Amino acid sequence: MAFVVDGSNLLGHRAPGGHRDPEERIRLVSALLAFQRLTRTRILLVFDGPPDERLLDGRTTDKFDILFPPPGEKADGIIQDLIAAFPDRRHLILVTSDRELRAFARSRGASCRTAAEFDRRLKSALRQSRKARELDKPRESPSPLETQIWLDLFKNRKR
Repeated sequence: MAFVVDGSNLLGHRAPGGHRDPEERIRLVSALLAFQRLTRTRILLVFDGPPDERLLDGRTTDKFDILFPPPGEKADGIIQDLIAAFPDRRHLILVTSDRELRAFARSRGASCRTAAEFDRRLKSALRQSRKARELDKPRESPSPLETQIWLDLFKNRKR
């Protein structure tokens, strides 16, 4: 399974105006990296605008790529090229709310999710992961010294 994500479109859904905020881009990339590790899927994230070196700095892996269009072009062209070049589009999901891109993807046999649909899935996966990590935390009992310190603290507390 692979996702081609229209990053600017997803950012616009998650945080209106977020496509212009470099910090929002970094937060989105971090969330998608966590999602990619959890789901073991391939993610091709495409942003509009010039490349941001902070996003490219060590974040790409063999299953996670961040792409930017050449100067003067839009991300839509890269997204269409990725869809057209994908070997088995039955296992490809385009994430965008752009109607033209969704129509293009469907005409080539790929599935589509709107930014809102994918954002719900992303948040759900991250929430489940946090819950699982919470359950896996080792339970540590306080040492006798720690217990005594707390008892003394509450005994001497002013009322």
